[in-house]
Amino acid sequence: MSRLVLASASPRRRALLARLGLPFEVIPSTVDETLPAGVPAATVALRLALAKAREVAARVHPPGGYPAVVLGADTLVVLDGRSLGKPASREEGRAMLAALRGRAHEVVTAVALAEAPAGREATEVVVSRVVMRPYTDAEIEAYLWTGEPDGKAGAYAVQGEGGRLVVHVEGCYTNVVGLPVKTTARLLRSFGLPVVHSEGG
Repeated sequence: MSRLVLASASPRRRALLARLGLPFEVIPSTVDETLPAGVPAATVALRLALAKAREVAARVHPPGGYPAVVLGADTLVVLDGRSLGKPASREEGRAMLAALRGRAHEVVTAVALAEAPAGREATEVVVSRVVMRPYTDAEIEAYLWTGEPDGKAGAYAVQGEGGRLVVHVEGCYTNVVGLPVKTTARLLRSFGLPVVHSEGG
């Protein structure tokens, strides 16, 4: 059986993948995640997820190495057609949270598998809708000071303190956290990996 490799340093993705009951290694991708302008979010997320999986797949299979299935993922927050990645500064995080306040937005996560050395690949994009409540400027500042928005697409974490800013999630909840569990389980099964369970969306 192929070994499973997660091409991400995200502790959230690590925890979600662990739900599937498969042993896996973590080898973070070094792919540049700069977002190109004018490209649809689903396209960007898909390209980045596949690039991450391919980059790590090329590294984990030296001559004589064991076969591997590498999982890459990328999550973007989309507001009015504009993709919001990870804030580069506290000021940018503040602006993102202010823009999201009292409104609905989409969270787009692309999942990609790349098999080495066979070269087989599979991808899927999942979209969820998140409605934020009309929180105050003071709440934004308090949240920024927790440090949680750092490194999070859209500058919030729905599974953490950021959940207090959310009214509700429509669609897959784990997609908003960073890895749609059911979709990931289905893709892994298609590659012959014995997924034990996939509770939760």
